[in-house]
Amino acid sequence: MARPPAVAGQFYSGTREGLTREIEDCFTGRLGPGKLPPPSIRSADRAYSGHAEAESSCARRVIGLVSPHAGYVYSGGAAAWAYLALAESAIPETAVILGPNHYGLGPAAALSPDDEWATPLGTQKADAEIAESILKASKYCEPDELAHAREHSIEVQLPFLQYVAGDAIRIVPISLAHLRKEDALALVDDLGGAIAEAVRGRSAVIIASSDFTHYESANSAAAKDALAIERILSLDGQGLIEVVYSRGITMCGVIGTAVMLEACKRLGATSARKLTYCTSGDVTGDNEQVVGYAAISIER
Repeated sequence: MARPPAVAGQFYSGTREGLTREIEDCFTGRLGPGKLPPPSIRSADRAYSGHAEAESSCARRVIGLVSPHAGYVYSGGAAAWAYLALAESAIPETAVILGPNHYGLGPAAALSPDDEWATPLGTQKADAEIAESILKASKYCEPDELAHAREHSIEVQLPFLQYVAGDAIRIVPISLAHLRKEDALALVDDLGGAIAEAVRGRSAVIIASSDFTHYESANSAAAKDALAIERILSLDGQGLIEVVYSRGITMCGVIGTAVMLEACKRLGATSARKLTYCTSGDVTGDNEQVVGYAAISIER
């Protein structure tokens, strides 16, 4: 089974050539890092003819990322910061990608059963071994196709991942529903532990797909998002859940981010870096109703 793209031509360009140009513009544009990832690392041949084997999961620097998932014209610059950090660290063999379920379809934690996911840049195969390990270890996670059918939060990460890593990297897409705080805290502990055990000793990165505050003024968004980012930089997933829920911060990927932090801490994460923060107002000029975007790397 191959999961076809649901938002190609909407959130990002629907053609290979157009999408490649769009991604490169995200890297080199005003809100991006101002440079492309190193070509030698961007090459699939380079990444998988000794480079990946030389970088065991214990030697990697970036083991987790927070990356936004809006249309590339709005959040692509921030996403480029995240994927540049990954490319300059080491290209992993597997990416576990956690995204919020905006449509409410399927179970609380839905792992895609598809054998591969397609974008205009090609296909990414699933890592069936790691997926099976997560399903066995987690009491919340279930295989489910419906939760992923229309969802964009994981899909928009794939072209960036393909651009920096080629098509050899395998993926484990997990869609997470919005939950009550108590249920969210329980899921974070359960799924974070399951992911950590599944990827331990492997070359892997855990990517949390999330936007931050939605549809408030730029000043309000920046103040609220700073509280959430502070918890992320402290590697405090449960504290992130607490502050987001108590302060009414509309961070859609908060649960996935907390799961990622829990897994990374169990894998030996020691620090986090805020790579960039911006809002849709930096693109549109409208600072009355913005969405916040951040790129953050989790490292050891």
